[in-house]
Amino acid sequence: MHVTLRVLGIDPGLTRCGIGVVDVEKNRRATMVAVGVVGTSPEETLDQRLLVIALAIDDWLDRYEPHVLAVERVFSQLNVSTVMGVAQASGVVIAAAARRGIPVALHTPSEVKAAVTGSGSSNKEAVTKLVTKILRLDAPPRPADAADALALAITHAWRAGSGASVATTGPGSQSLTPAQRAWAEAEAKARRAR
Repeated sequence: MHVTLRVLGIDPGLTRCGIGVVDVEKNRRATMVAVGVVGTSPEETLDQRLLVIALAIDDWLDRYEPHVLAVERVFSQLNVSTVMGVAQASGVVIAAAARRGIPVALHTPSEVKAAVTGSGSSNKEAVTKLVTKILRLDAPPRPADAADALALAITHAWRAGSGASVATTGPGSQSLTPAQRAWAEAEAKARRAR
């Protein structure tokens, strides 16, 4: 009997939100179930854009019933408005999962690149190429947001399968990457400052 982990990966964004569902077996063999991108127009109001994303995520969660969500965590970026949009889209996604009791794991782009390509500084083309190979696809998933969502799902499944912990603090936190530890420490410091 094969035990398969179904992960829904999300590359959050207001303009393009990449979504990918991957089934991963214990032997790390990954198979794409579905992939897509939810798009919204900058001409729409923020509430309408977030509603479009929320409804799409609800549909994907209901249709594919993932065991866990893997969402990209933006660690730092220069464009504040882009970071805000990503954070808002991420919040909608995380809330949708929480309503269903589905756990959510956050992974930085460098963690995903390292897991999929072996190097945390790989470019998007390298990630897309390896995702295509890992999932045995006939053509690369497009746009890059779709490939990134699949890469997030693969990363989480592979890390979870190797005993990695989703927790950022408490038991199991020693298995965190340096970036995850730094993020957890920053979050804890912010909570103490309130």
